[in-house]
Amino acid sequence: METINSLLFGVYPYIALSVLAIGSVLRFDREQYTWRTGSSQLLRRKQLVAGSVLFHVGVLVIFGGHLVGLLTPIAVFEYFGVPHGAKQLLAMIAGGVAGAFALMGALLLLHRRLFDARIRHNSSFGDTAILLILTVQLCLGLSTIPLSAQHLDGSEMVKFMSWAQGIFSFDRQAASYVADVPWVFKAHLILGMTILLAFPFTRLVHMLSAPVWYLNRRGWQLVRTRRDIAAIRRK
Repeated sequence: METINSLLFGVYPYIALSVLAIGSVLRFDREQYTWRTGSSQLLRRKQLVAGSVLFHVGVLVIFGGHLVGLLTPIAVFEYFGVPHGAKQLLAMIAGGVAGAFALMGALLLLHRRLFDARIRHNSSFGDTAILLILTVQLCLGLSTIPLSAQHLDGSEMVKFMSWAQGIFSFDRQAASYVADVPWVFKAHLILGMTILLAFPFTRLVHMLSAPVWYLNRRGWQLVRTRRDIAAIRRK
């Protein structure tokens, strides 16, 4: 079990982060015209807008909270006198509200994509799969709240902070910091790293985009009229 724990939480994070970084650069360099989400906004637009707003607002809050909460050095919180328990309570409340918003949005988007025949027909396997994975990840994240409520002293959160910061500081003992946490936390971490691993190969890459990048894309986009398309088909 110790070896498995070391592989999952000491080695796998570096594999996921490496694929995330290298894969994103290669895709942007070689396949810039695939660097998009793929629009289906003309179909069931109201449900798309409602689901998209809820999902994106919730995910942005969750992402920001995880980034600040996990990677801010513990000494910084101690310097400003922020108790670990108060930080964990804030994470539970803010994360719970944001997670509920994101989950409602994800379910709306998933329902739209799976139960509308036209949208399902125009969706790729990757589009549906990544939305399903994100939905499962949100469920796992929300299911950790009752467990976190049993450790309001913040001790569990300190373990995850030590692990995350240990990964980026190349601490060989990083995996041991989460060795004894409940399985649902471990599942949440593993699926999170898997999402990072899959990131460059999915529509999630649009998170790294800004409109200015499109001004420098290589090549030209070929646009044909219906008459041109019909002529090509006849040939």
